[in-house]
Amino acid sequence: MTDDTRLPAPHVARERIQLVDSRNRPCGSAWRAEMRRFRFWHRATYVVVCNARGELCVQRRTLTKEVFPGGLDLAAGGVVGAGEAVHLAARRELEEELGIRVRTLMPAGGFVHARGGNHIFASLYLVQHDGPLALQAEEVADAFWLPPAEALAQEGVTPDTRQAVEVLRDRGMLKITS
Repeated sequence: MTDDTRLPAPHVARERIQLVDSRNRPCGSAWRAEMRRFRFWHRATYVVVCNARGELCVQRRTLTKEVFPGGLDLAAGGVVGAGEAVHLAARRELEEELGIRVRTLMPAGGFVHARGGNHIFASLYLVQHDGPLALQAEEVADAFWLPPAEALAQEGVTPDTRQAVEVLRDRGMLKITS
């Protein structure tokens, strides 16, 4: 008898990740799998996408994602590659995941996410987009729009993207009404 509830094997990209120390100073690089295994400090980008109605783009992660498979992301983004500029990583991730090409993103500061074995210096951005989305099949199973309060209330939201939206709310950069 087989267990039909098992998730597919996760896909772990073979890429070098920029490592940083506990003060966010570059200190080398590691393969993604090593970064996860040893829980190294690293940088990641978070791009919160809103439409003209003020709704957030919510992404359902594929079941083959290495972290939080099938979870909900409230931001596009990902880890910063070795030697990669943070703003370029944010633009790259936004285009890869959602097919959104922009010249500039609105910087919204940063935050530290140190929970659940993750040690992340996060760079946060905002972008408004009302056009079509082109989802990256390997990473994004679905995308839909929700008001921010409703998005935050969803079960299965990844802790880091929840924190990103909460940071924007707390800084007055994102209007959340209930």
